[in-house]
Amino acid sequence: MTSPTALDLTDRIVLVTGSSRGLGFGLARSLAESGATVVLNARREDRLAEAAGRLRDEGHRIHQFAFDVCDEAAVVAAIQSIEDGIGPIEVLVNNAGIQQRGPFLDFAVDDFRRLVEANLVSAFIVAKSAGARMAARGHGKIINICSVQAELGRATIAPYSATKGGLRMLTRGMCAELGPLGIQVNAIAPGYFATDLTAALVDDAEFSAWLVKRTPGGRWGSAEDLGGAVVLFASAASDFINGQILFVDGGLTAVV
Repeated sequence: MTSPTALDLTDRIVLVTGSSRGLGFGLARSLAESGATVVLNARREDRLAEAAGRLRDEGHRIHQFAFDVCDEAAVVAAIQSIEDGIGPIEVLVNNAGIQQRGPFLDFAVDDFRRLVEANLVSAFIVAKSAGARMAARGHGKIINICSVQAELGRATIAPYSATKGGLRMLTRGMCAELGPLGIQVNAIAPGYFATDLTAALVDDAEFSAWLVKRTPGGRWGSAEDLGGAVVLFASAASDFINGQILFVDGGLTAVV
């Protein structure tokens, strides 16, 4: 039986990319509530400072680093600064990403490239830099945030789905290479979650009615619903779990 203390993150430093708002902020809060020292990341200093202040006001140990996850030099420099100033990054949560919808036949190639860079290449860059340091220490955890669209297709988001499907397979490939070095690489695939970024869909009565009926859980997800999954994968309780993708979707991908 797994001891409850296996889920304690008190001695762990966790970097969460794209964590100034939305699901990234919720993931950071859940990790902090389990005792982790959390490093927030975003590109905008103002949003980052606001998010960090909110979590510090709740009594959590929070740091903040603004950098672009698509800029390799900036990533390498930031991770160096984090490890020099705070301590070794034990856990990386690759959450940063963007969404863009549009009909496939009208979707601009440059927009597709932008999605690939933001959702897939960025995760590769950050995991490569943090993973090299984890490998040198012989242990670490990397958690990639995918989506139900890594499994399911839907009109107007084919390019987005392709990036999340790529991240799913990147997770498995990283497991194959990094597992022997003591690193667990897993992924979480959220379903439909109500955040400021999905407000238009939440407010769409027809879509919300379809989603609630389609989902066995009978509702939109909330940021708190992801807390258990990210704490599990960040903790000692997942030391023999590797290369897996956990769908946190209220049962959406389990039914037809």
